[in-house]
Amino acid sequence: MSTPPLDDTSITELREIAARYPEPRSGLLPMLHLVQSVQGRITPEGIEACAAILDISPAEVSGVATFYTMYKRHGVGDYHVGVCTNTLCAVMGGDEIFARLKEHLEIGNDEVAVQRQGDSRTVSLEHIECNAACDYAPVMMVNWEFMDNQTPESAVQMVEALRAGHEVSSTRGPKLCTWREAERVLAGFPDGRADEGPAAGPASVAGLEIARERGWTAPEPSAQPAQEASDD
Repeated sequence: MSTPPLDDTSITELREIAARYPEPRSGLLPMLHLVQSVQGRITPEGIEACAAILDISPAEVSGVATFYTMYKRHGVGDYHVGVCTNTLCAVMGGDEIFARLKEHLEIGNDEVAVQRQGDSRTVSLEHIECNAACDYAPVMMVNWEFMDNQTPESAVQMVEALRAGHEVSSTRGPKLCTWREAERVLAGFPDGRADEGPAAGPASVAGLEIARERGWTAPEPSAQPAQEASDD
């Protein structure tokens, strides 16, 4: 599939992002997400456009784009599946899930599975570091939306549903959109679905519930630290 160019609308939106910040270069991260939403990856054209708008060098833009793993120098699938393989998720089954998906999709890390006859969407796979969702380990993400409490079997079923074009919803969020649609949201252009689906589940607020039951509260912001008080 050919890479679409950054048209006048895209350039205008890149400038709009930069204008949101007192220091325009602070807008580089969402600008790169917008490039990915249009072109599917970080391209030389996208790097040059961001550099020109921010009046910085292409090398500075490239340095940022190659530092963060969410920015891709190659294409990904319509649905980019990330499997957490950090310690807790790995122990709870993340390593097994990742191994099963690699075998099922016949790909390695950060690769795109072949689109089979009958598939309406493509899927790519990547092992990722902590998703900050250990209370629901093992956790996967699809286009940065949570898929909690997964198993090798549920993971295979999910990627097959995605490849077939079926509607799949995050376990704690909206129905899954495509990679490019998700990248546009990360660029700061909401899709109006922020309140769709559930939010924090029981495991996430267990500590809060215990604190309420026992009457625990945080110190008032104006309270003097104990050590400081003892020194007076």
